[in-house]
Amino acid sequence: MRWITRPGWPGNLLAVAAGALTTLALAPFDIWPLALLAVGFFYAGLRELTPRQALGRGWCFGFGLFGAGTSWIYYSIHNFGGASMLLAGLLMLAFTAAIAWFFALPAWLWARWLRRNEAPLADALAFAALWVAQEAFRGWFLTGFPWLYSGYSQLDGPLAGLAPLGGMWLISFSLALTAALVYNLPRLIKAGHKGFIVAGLLLLAAPWVIGLLLKGHAWTSPSGNPLSVAAIQGNIEQSMKWDPAQLNEQLALYRDMSFSSKRVDLLIWPETAVPVLKESAEGYLSMMGNFAAERNSALITGVPIREEVHHEKRFFNGITVVGQGDGTYLKQKLVPFGEYVPLQDLLRGLIAFFDLPMSDFARGPADQPLLQAKGYQIAPFICYEVVYPEFAASLSARSDLLLTISNDTWFGTSIGPLQHLQMAQMRALEAGRWMIRATNNGVTGLIDPFGKITAQIPQFERGILYGEVVPMHNLTPYLQWRSWPLVILCVLLFGWALLASRIAKTV
Repeated sequence: MRWITRPGWPGNLLAVAAGALTTLALAPFDIWPLALLAVGFFYAGLRELTPRQALGRGWCFGFGLFGAGTSWIYYSIHNFGGASMLLAGLLMLAFTAAIAWFFALPAWLWARWLRRNEAPLADALAFAALWVAQEAFRGWFLTGFPWLYSGYSQLDGPLAGLAPLGGMWLISFSLALTAALVYNLPRLIKAGHKGFIVAGLLLLAAPWVIGLLLKGHAWTSPSGNPLSVAAIQGNIEQSMKWDPAQLNEQLALYRDMSFSSKRVDLLIWPETAVPVLKESAEGYLSMMGNFAAERNSALITGVPIREEVHHEKRFFNGITVVGQGDGTYLKQKLVPFGEYVPLQDLLRGLIAFFDLPMSDFARGPADQPLLQAKGYQIAPFICYEVVYPEFAASLSARSDLLLTISNDTWFGTSIGPLQHLQMAQMRALEAGRWMIRATNNGVTGLIDPFGKITAQIPQFERGILYGEVVPMHNLTPYLQWRSWPLVILCVLLFGWALLASRIAKTV
């Protein structure tokens, strides 16, 4: 234990290992207790360090977390970005080293201002608040990287019942609080103060008891009859996706698979299933719209869209509805380097990775209406957008159904697509709504309001997924209140810790 808490390279190496351990708590491994262990290592590792030492320790934890958890970025850079193995490795290393600061800075802040070793209960509460704050910050800063949040580990765990109550954030708070209390419990018992011991045990047990009691509780109810769904997984190789010579073949594939499909209410194609500008595919989309209308169906597909913004033509990643539905949605949350290139004047042309096809998209406006199909409101999320909890909640609260379309072909056989799926499941659980997930090469699936996959097509297979989804109404507490109750609690805990620290220094 001393190696964990004391300064030096053994503790830093353990921090790297603890960060990497978090990956095993998430999809596809799902060993959820390891999330508690990893957070506990992070907390214990900062107990005796100076602020400067804590900065390094936090960076080591972040390096381990992102190095293991986002290894799929290497696959994309090397296989589709045209970078050699060495260059891809160096770029991945640089990326990991940079975003590891998301843990370094909170660790410094903790050691400098918030740590209260003399008050174990207050210390544990303040740490839980700081843990949630760092997750929220890295989901916002520079458009955000909301990946590898500890709360996702509980999708099938005992704390899953907290998601509709306070979102994934409340689960993360509870995990951090539990880890810190478990570490501090021997100190409370040794101190012998019965009141603090009882309070500590209540705080320790409460999230797990509430989570178990609420697991499977239905916060929402059907607003209509079940809708039949057919989601097409084309399994088109990424190297063919934007090849003009393959355009007609791809359009024919989705056309023919749709023509041969069963009659359904909703026919769903994945992200950029139509790999050409909407204005250039009007005839094709009109034909497919007539086909859908004849079947009394709504066809929803991903398609790039060009619109004029401030007298300038801009490109958008979009979704459109034809047949028995209406609406077009322009993606708001863009993937850095995949859909836009930061500092593009400097980076464009250096390697093929910075010139990927369709990597110059603009951001869609924030006040867009939802999609409409078969008389229901559908909240659309294109790929990366579904990983933003607050953004997803803002659209979900206005909807009857959730839809996410994606093209995870960029990440091959890595763990990235399965992590992505897990986050989509959490969004369905938080919202208490059915979600349709249509992807180019998997995992295409239907997710129920409890975050469970009811039907799916395996990765790397071409096929049509059939099933039913149910429109839902009413709001879960999280959709109604969002994260504001937890934000207020965290601010109060920070204020308490800062005030107590200042008082302690003056005594």
